[in-house]
Amino acid sequence: MILVCGGLADSVTELACARIEACGYAYRLLDQGRYPEGFTVHWEWASAYPEGTIAGPGWRLDLDELTGVYARYLELDGRVPLTGVDKEMLPGIYAEANAGLVALFEHLPCTVVNRCRGGMSNHSKPYQALLIAECGLRAPETLVTNDPAEANAFYEENSGDVIYKSLSGIRSIVRRLSQEHLTRLPLLRQGPAQFQRYVPGDNVRVHVVGERVFATRVKSEAVDYRYARQEGQSCQMAAEVLTPEIEEACVRITRRLDLMFAGIDLKITPQGETFCFEVNPSPGFSFYELGTGQPISTALADLLHATPRGSRCS
Repeated sequence: MILVCGGLADSVTELACARIEACGYAYRLLDQGRYPEGFTVHWEWASAYPEGTIAGPGWRLDLDELTGVYARYLELDGRVPLTGVDKEMLPGIYAEANAGLVALFEHLPCTVVNRCRGGMSNHSKPYQALLIAECGLRAPETLVTNDPAEANAFYEENSGDVIYKSLSGIRSIVRRLSQEHLTRLPLLRQGPAQFQRYVPGDNVRVHVVGERVFATRVKSEAVDYRYARQEGQSCQMAAEVLTPEIEEACVRITRRLDLMFAGIDLKITPQGETFCFEVNPSPGFSFYELGTGQPISTALADLLHATPRGSRCS
């Protein structure tokens, strides 16, 4: 039995559920859109692992039935407000309810995509960059600072070819640093930011699912292709074949971060150099699957069901 912990308001969770069902695998949805109302999670320690049950509307399962858990937590958006609860209380209630699930999933003996500890490096991009380098992937020249003078000097040293983005796991839009932005550098004193030398070439998103690797080359003139349409730019995607060395490095960094499923952002320059920007522990893979037809969701379903590669699902 597979447990999906997510909300159908999220297109990634929706695709995962649809694929698991198409494969004929038994699963239950712990609907984050309504959780914790209508659900009961009861467990206790017994020997080495938790034992107990999870129950939802019309269903109940024992923890020892689980072959895999796919966890993709919803933010406040997409949730149905709890009955009779003040709005001010909701964030705290949801955080506490999710923390209980995280504690349980962290210690289950089955496959969990992904355990909380595997995603912790994503909260510090500089730390993650060190781990990426240990696994044989290069990062662009990077500056992390709250000093306006240092940021300005970095901009000049790189002839203005600099981008900026968030230091943490909070999603941000990657932008080119322009002359106009330089006037706002004094705001850095309120908190550091991450600056990187701009790398020309094509973006390549790599999804590592268990032992399987799916790479997508993305061609776009937008700095952050995820928002290409907002910038009036196009975005074309196609399946990509990586060199054995890069593919092995992607699998290695996924293992190093204790992940079962990862989205790795690379860029390949016109000269064939490969740079790695970050590793996402909860990738929005539906965008790439729908754009290329690669069976990422099938690989995820197989992994959660504990079936071998090349199963009957297509």
